[in-house]
Amino acid sequence: MSIGARVVSISKIYQNVQLGLDSIIEDFSIVGTPPRGAADGELATTIGDRAVIRSHTVVYAGNVIGRNFQTGNKVNIRELNDIGDNVSVGTLSVIEHHVKIGNNVRIHTQAFVPEFSVLEDGCWLGPNVVLTNAKYPGSPGVKDQLAGPVIRQGAKIGANATILPGVVVGENALVGAGAVVVRDVPAGAVVSLTDSTHSRSLSPGRSSVSTRVHARSDDGHTKKYRRCRHHEQHSRSRSWT
Repeated sequence: MSIGARVVSISKIYQNVQLGLDSIIEDFSIVGTPPRGAADGELATTIGDRAVIRSHTVVYAGNVIGRNFQTGNKVNIRELNDIGDNVSVGTLSVIEHHVKIGNNVRIHTQAFVPEFSVLEDGCWLGPNVVLTNAKYPGSPGVKDQLAGPVIRQGAKIGANATILPGVVVGENALVGAGAVVVRDVPAGAVVSLTDSTHSRSLSPGRSSVSTRVHARSDDGHTKKYRRCRHHEQHSRSRSWT
């Protein structure tokens, strides 16, 4: 453990944990918890400089975490994740194991990120966002077929949205609050169920192939959102069908 880190006496730091300079570990936090089947100190845990681990957070062993990492209270981060620099994880959020998180990622309060998910640089998850990874929960061999979503660079997922297993949300795409996304979202696309009946691109004038994005509204009905190739005479693509 780094001499430059400040750890309160009522926190628990396991063996083989390296904390960066000027890191702060608040009350009742636990860092380096060995996962089931591993001994104390068997898996190295590294957290970069200037981390702030807020009270009641648990960080399991085997994580490699970059600089300026910070959590809210009561965050749970499971083992063997690769987390970049300048990442923030909000209060009561859960990051499961074998997750890859890039630099400058923001995960808000009560988000859930399951095993084998990928969050690329600069992406943003709003409060209560749920990513899923089991296409057929409880089925034989399901543990061998888990596939988390891939959130590409700069994409943003609005509050209470749910992303189904294996879905790829494209670079700089925007998923609106409350959407249930069941298939890939193209780069630059907007998927919204709250105040818009049209899709559009975040990059005006850029052509895109015809694509459908399925999402579910609050009344439980599934709608299809068609994003068509842009023409000069159209500033918007077709509405929900």
